[in-house]
Amino acid sequence: MQACLSLRVYMTPAPQIPLGRRGRERALSDLATRQHGVVALFQLRELGFGDEAVKTRLDQARLLHVHGEVYAVGHKRLGPRSHWWAAVLAYGPDAVLSHQSGAVLWGLRRRRSGPIHVAAALGRQGVRRRRGIWIHRCKLLAEETTVHEGLPVTTVGRTLFDLAEVAAYDEVKKTAEAADRRNLLRLRELEEVCERGHGRRALRPVRRLLTDLGAPTEGRSPLEIRFAEFLRARRISAPVQNVDVLGHEVDALWPDAKLIVELDSWEFHSDRSAFERDPKLLIAGYRTIRVTHRRLDREADQLAAEIRQLLDV
Repeated sequence: MQACLSLRVYMTPAPQIPLGRRGRERALSDLATRQHGVVALFQLRELGFGDEAVKTRLDQARLLHVHGEVYAVGHKRLGPRSHWWAAVLAYGPDAVLSHQSGAVLWGLRRRRSGPIHVAAALGRQGVRRRRGIWIHRCKLLAEETTVHEGLPVTTVGRTLFDLAEVAAYDEVKKTAEAADRRNLLRLRELEEVCERGHGRRALRPVRRLLTDLGAPTEGRSPLEIRFAEFLRARRISAPVQNVDVLGHEVDALWPDAKLIVELDSWEFHSDRSAFERDPKLLIAGYRTIRVTHRRLDREADQLAAEIRQLLDV
């Protein structure tokens, strides 16, 4: 997960804009490229374009309306990320993708038809609703927002918390498990969001979720916690955790048996296959097995038998 940063700084053009017409045009082109072809009026003004210059571009169809004071640059053949950017820009430099849309950006849900969800810290005066956007007026702290794949979005913990207010519990849990498979879920982060969410509807389902996933222990992921409980329940000796083996940090190791267990979901980490094929590990006699949520759910007895047999060799 990327570190949190000031979204206002991220969405505002650099202060040292080149002077002159060519410099402004170049800066506009760079900004539109970064934002998948859309820009906001407040960004144009910060680049040095006055109202007359903006009006001229609108008259010449070099800017085309998307949402209010958000424009497509040159054409309206906009892709999904263009529409995400337009939705965020429609509500100012501090707005972010959130809820279902945030979960889609993080790769935790499939894209579905429906409005784009945006969260923004808005005043009491209200805000104009825009077609195709579901605006959530809320308090957003800097540590609850970030940038992922170039787009402003709520953090995974805040995304799950917000989702718990509008989705069924089973859907929220499924989304949390998807975050864990991508090594994005941090239970302590989710707990901290809960501590700040006094009076929110999401508190009850998220506290239930924390209980179901297991209490956070020293920053461990839910999969690490599940695997430890799995070993205890089947009376299998505990391995050493997070140790270095020939230049690789492994999740679990039984040193005497030279048995390595990797817990992070490999389908989302291309370097795992390279780790498994490392000839240094094979020559030294290390064996590696894969443990995922799916195996713990569907193949627990078979997995326990495999581990016991490998430990006995």
